[in-house]
This record gives sequence, C-alpha cells and structure tokens, in this order.
Amino acid sequence: MEKKHKILLKLFISTFYLSAFTFGGGYVIVTLMKKKFVDQYHWIEEEEMLDLVAIAQSAPGAIAVNGAIVVGYKLAGIAGTITTVIATILPPFLVISVISIFYEAFRDNRVVSLVLEGMQAGVAAVIASVVWEMAAGILLEKKWLSILIMAGALIAASCLGINAVVIILVCIAVGLLKTFMPGRKGDPS
Repeated sequence: MEKKHKILLKLFISTFYLSAFTFGGGYVIVTLMKKKFVDQYHWIEEEEMLDLVAIAQSAPGAIAVNGAIVVGYKLAGIAGTITTVIATILPPFLVISVISIFYEAFRDNRVVSLVLEGMQAGVAAVIASVVWEMAAGILLEKKWLSILIMAGALIAASCLGINAVVIILVCIAVGLLKTFMPGRKGDPS
C-alpha cells in the first residue's frame, strides 16, 4: 500500500510541476508527460504513450486533462486518474485566479505581452519536436499502414482543409478495421 502512495505522490508532483511550468496548451504538456513518464521514469513504453495520446486527442475536452486521465489511469487506476487530474488543473486554476484579481494591471502591460509572444515560439518548437519524435518512431519501424494514415491525415488537414473531427473519426474507423479485421495473423503494418 505504501508503494502505491509513493507512486501517487510522484504522479502528483510530476504532473503538478509539468502543468505549472508548461505554457502553450495541452499538446505541450502531453509532450512533456512523454518525456517524464516514458524517457525519464520508464513507467510507460513509447508505443503505449502514442496510444494514450491518441485517446486523449480523440476524447472531448482539454487535451492536458485528457492526457492526465489516461496516463493516471494507466499508472495507478482510478486513484491515479484523480491524482493527475487534480495536479493538472490546480496550477492553471491558481494562476488564472491571481491574474483575474490583477487583470487591469496585466491587460496593457507591454512586458507581459512581449513575454507571451516570445513563449509562442518556444511552444511551436516543443510541438514540432514531439511530432518529429513520434513520426520518426513510426517511420523507422516501417509500419506502412500507419505511415499512410499519418500522411493522409496531414494532407487532409493542411492541404484540403478537412475538419479535424472528420479526420479523427476516419482514423478511428481505420484503426477499428485494422484491429478487428477477421483472419489477421499479426500486425502487417
């Protein structure tokens, strides 16, 4: 029982820290969760993390919270889910509460505006890095169906302007077909 308490405490501290010092939204925190829980702690395999991120992206709601839910549940069940969700929500809640009190002072502050503008470049770099790492894993393993799905989703979103919801639903359908196709012997991708 004490081991579970240690895992929950470590989950809370890690997720709280990531949420408190992450700027740029849910994709950035999911990226940093991957670095923390896959690369540093080795609690989750990279392939599993890709699956968890796909689930988090597909579910309605904030991706940071969805990511916390799936990672917390994977690592410690319902207690892990509750722990990671609280740790993910608490820092932005506190920051927004403080900012709302001092809104007038922050609204027209040139320094704050410039800092936020500079952070956008850093966020873009972090997201690009994660996309590169995740795509490289799929490309190196030569999973041709996954590569085709990835390329098709990219073209559909960036060139054809197809709504992300439609792309996600099509990818879910392809994944279900791939998973439940009768007579399969192993993963041909």
